[in-house]
Amino acid sequence: MKNAKQATTADRPKSMLLADVVHDRIRRAILNGEYGPEERLPGENVLAEQHQVSRPVVRAALLRLREEGLITSRQGAGSFVSAPVTPRPIAFQPLETIADLQRCYEFRLTIEPEAAALAATRRGDAQLAEIGTCLQIMREATERRSHREDADFDFHLAITAAANNQYFETSMRALREHIAIGMKFHGLSLQTVRGGLDHVLDEHAAIFDAIRRGEAETARDCMRRHITGSRDRLFEGRLLDLSSRG
Repeated sequence: MKNAKQATTADRPKSMLLADVVHDRIRRAILNGEYGPEERLPGENVLAEQHQVSRPVVRAALLRLREEGLITSRQGAGSFVSAPVTPRPIAFQPLETIADLQRCYEFRLTIEPEAAALAATRRGDAQLAEIGTCLQIMREATERRSHREDADFDFHLAITAAANNQYFETSMRALREHIAIGMKFHGLSLQTVRGGLDHVLDEHAAIFDAIRRGEAETARDCMRRHITGSRDRLFEGRLLDLSSRG
């Protein structure tokens, strides 16, 4: 018979585990600035629909946020972000060299394939819709024979968010400027290659389809092939020797 110290999350009621998830999502949204100081949070019904849980689960999550001092409740008005929150984001050195750009791709290959695999098994309908919206913006740009690096980045960011692990998403946000540089140059290079834009759109569509179908291994492989292909197309297959700084 297990004692209290041996208990695992499997012993907890499902509603408590769901409340943990909702609490974590709303907390991250507040810390990331998606809800500003004194801003009213969506009502319980809206939050329940957004997170695909029951109202009691939402109430439990909001209770924890109140206990942590992140939100306050006002009689008859709802829940509000209680005070300015100034998180300490991860900071990376500015991207200064081609070697740094290659290192950025190298780091992305360690986090994004796994995030895609997790997204395939953890994403909700709203998260899938967000990824699909980014894909549609990219599709429309491709039809105009152009590349939208903003939608490209948002596509990848939405996948890390759908993994429901804040470390993936936080890393992507911290790398936004670095990744954007690579995406911009990659997008420009695609416009000089016949069928290049269409090929990359197909890569993104394959990632989305794998996540939509819940196929973790396929999502991981598709993301790895896409990032590797992007890097190799940008560097034209001539990677730098990174055995020394520079």
